[in-house]
Amino acid sequence: MAPEDWIRYAVWWQIYPLGFVGAEPAALDPGSAPAHRLPEIIGWLDYAVRLGASGIALGPVFSSETHGYDTVDYFTIDPRLGDEADFDALLAAAHERGLRVLLDGVFNHVGRGFPEFQQVLAEGRNTPSASWFHLTWPDAAAAVDDGGRGSARAGEPDYRDFEGHRQLVALNHDSPVVVEHITKVMNHWLDRGADGWRLDAAYAVPARFWKAVLGPVRAGHPEAYIVGEVIHGDYTATVREAGLDSVTQYELWKAVWSSLNDHNFFELSSSLERHNAFLETFVPLTFVGNHDVTRIASRLLDPRFLPHALAILFTTGGTPSVYYGDEQGFRGVKEDRAGGDDAVRPAFPAGPDGLGPGGWEVYRLHQEMIGVRRRHPWLHRASTEVLSLTNQQMLFRSAHGPKGLLVALNLSDQPAAFNVPGGPVILAGSGKLQDRLTLPPQGWAVLE
Repeated sequence: MAPEDWIRYAVWWQIYPLGFVGAEPAALDPGSAPAHRLPEIIGWLDYAVRLGASGIALGPVFSSETHGYDTVDYFTIDPRLGDEADFDALLAAAHERGLRVLLDGVFNHVGRGFPEFQQVLAEGRNTPSASWFHLTWPDAAAAVDDGGRGSARAGEPDYRDFEGHRQLVALNHDSPVVVEHITKVMNHWLDRGADGWRLDAAYAVPARFWKAVLGPVRAGHPEAYIVGEVIHGDYTATVREAGLDSVTQYELWKAVWSSLNDHNFFELSSSLERHNAFLETFVPLTFVGNHDVTRIASRLLDPRFLPHALAILFTTGGTPSVYYGDEQGFRGVKEDRAGGDDAVRPAFPAGPDGLGPGGWEVYRLHQEMIGVRRRHPWLHRASTEVLSLTNQQMLFRSAHGPKGLLVALNLSDQPAAFNVPGGPVILAGSGKLQDRLTLPPQGWAVLE
């Protein structure tokens, strides 16, 4: 089986596990018993199924120093979450419900506590572990001037980090031992039953590294789905040169909320043209929220436009992902500071009964739109054609072969009328269908 055989039906529910279960902000003391929190996620799997999800996309679950993106052991479950038996139980429970499981691989960098980096600090420039990293050694008699970053000491090498974060030590992706290690990691957890990998910060890693790793990974696991985190750049070239199945579609994410906020559907139309071009080569991972961005409910200036955002997400080509809490209308603003991600990575209650009453209308809206998506799996590769466009009104057709849906959106305070071909019926949203479709102010509709 190739990943295309099952990913076309996928709708991910993305979880950031350390936040979801309310884990400590830093690693447990050495020798501490595992906290066994991963089983708490099992209690939410039926909720995900009722939502309409077909897979769970997990954030980092491996041993780390703080937020999960500073890995210290790729082969061990973070004790704040539990142990390997807890992971196996979660995997089995997901698979019993027909849910795939995607893991988050942080393979661009590691935490300073990573054993090979600690060996470098302990043994110096001649240690075999030095080849794992990009190191610059100081003169023995001089202390390192690290520009006020506060991490280098006399005798300690300077090193490449991830985007200025000195606690995140960049791996040397030209090192054969790093290629071998990451290959073993990916195969280990796929052997254990995982269904694929999200590759964190894939844009920061040379494509030749991914190509070297994914060759043997795919040889043993041809059905695994591999998606890279890519924020900007040439998506198509990255997929082709790195051998990925997909990358994250940040261009469309930005165009959705920006066009709704600015009442400028011309921006969305332009983005959809580029999206069509991507779909000729690969199917992007699409979203309106994730663990790294301000929540869509906070990003939108007018909450009445949340249905419009979801209509776009679930009727355009791609593999949709819903970030936990977005389906309940959670709010949260990402800030550029230490701890600035906390607001968008909150703890969930022990079970769905602990959720407040205010979010279930948004949940039902997600169910409705995911239902449309699941009943029309050809939308996975659908291209869009804009049929009518103004700043505040838009009508587009998403189609694959002879099959198609119409999506009508109105941001105006006034009703809007659209000529809709073919005598369609309304599947979601609301409006009046006579000779034309009339949407109410701030209205939307999906038609077939």
